[in-house]
Amino acid sequence: MKILFVHQNFPGQFPHLSAELQRRGHEVLALTDEKNQRPSPVRTMRYKSPEGVKTDSPLGRVYSEHAERGLMTARGARALRDRHDYTPDVIIGHPGWGETLFLKEIWPDARLLVYAELMYRTRGHDVGFDPEVSPATDEGRFMTISRSAHLVQGVLQADAAIAPTRYQADSFPPELRDKITVIHDGIDTERVSPDPYASLTLPDGSVLTQKDEVLSFVSRSLEPYRGFHVFMRALPQILKARPHAKVVLVGAEGVSYGGKPRDAGSWKEKLLAEVGGLLDMSRVHFLGRVPYDSYLSLLRVARVHCYLTYPFVLSWSLTEAMAGGCYVVGSDTEPVRELIKDGENGRLVPFFDVDALAAALIRGLAGDPDAPRLRQAARDTILQGYDLHSRCLPAQIEWVESRGAMR
Repeated sequence: MKILFVHQNFPGQFPHLSAELQRRGHEVLALTDEKNQRPSPVRTMRYKSPEGVKTDSPLGRVYSEHAERGLMTARGARALRDRHDYTPDVIIGHPGWGETLFLKEIWPDARLLVYAELMYRTRGHDVGFDPEVSPATDEGRFMTISRSAHLVQGVLQADAAIAPTRYQADSFPPELRDKITVIHDGIDTERVSPDPYASLTLPDGSVLTQKDEVLSFVSRSLEPYRGFHVFMRALPQILKARPHAKVVLVGAEGVSYGGKPRDAGSWKEKLLAEVGGLLDMSRVHFLGRVPYDSYLSLLRVARVHCYLTYPFVLSWSLTEAMAGGCYVVGSDTEPVRELIKDGENGRLVPFFDVDALAAALIRGLAGDPDAPRLRQAARDTILQGYDLHSRCLPAQIEWVESRGAMR
């Protein structure tokens, strides 16, 4: 089959799938934004980046921006069709940026398969979950509905969709859910695995190993969506109770989801102004974003790993921490409960309960006698249900090939 991947940041969620489909003999091509310079596992073409869209309507801004990207993607697709006589049998895309909106008009007979990452909801998910950051208002819910328009269209136009977790699939309305198959992106458990000899060198030159009392926190950005504010407020209790503990945080100072604080340049700046005076900063290490191998080293040396999230997209960092055999203390929120059962393969605490979080992290740092069992159970969870090579990738391949064959 001729298979076209469409993603503004390709390979995005598709590095293993695109490479494996090519290995199996399919003719695989990717279409991506001209500004995307990430290495690609397959032959890649580029469409012109969309220009900024100006609109006076805040409710229409998001749809206008994504429709504009959809238009530029469609023009790139039309050039493939007209100049290169290219017609795919299957298109696989991420509708989150609007790229798939108009592709069926270019290739009406192609099977369109999309990655259904999350559907925004006005209640029960991230909107209004954290009153401190985003209080529930009518206007906020109106904006959420407007932000969902292109996502509804993306799945509605698709012949089939895939979601990485049941929580994410169930975020879509019942009218669309039958189109969605749940298959996780997959974790390479050979690469992401425990290593008793791992070490991590900090910027000050000190070296951490499993002999040290290390608490890790990882997020693409240090922000409330991933519980950064709750974690920081728990640190004074933790450092006081565990005088030899060292805290290592990985993540950028910007925001990936939500907005910046109104009274500070970043959430890190805001929380350090709030609790920094109560912390021994010689034991708190902010590494920013780090190379992937350094990130894995942190997971391997951590005695306890903290993962908090709003009801939202589940981070790869949780599944990777579990694959690495981490002792995980997580938030008792729906996406986390899909993977972690309290007392079976990790510990769960209420998202906003700073005291409960501190107590759970202190318990783990002190040497929870159940830690070996929980660590092994966490890794077993990933091996049995989320392993890339034995579970997820074969299921993804079957999903693409079976649906691509439908005519």
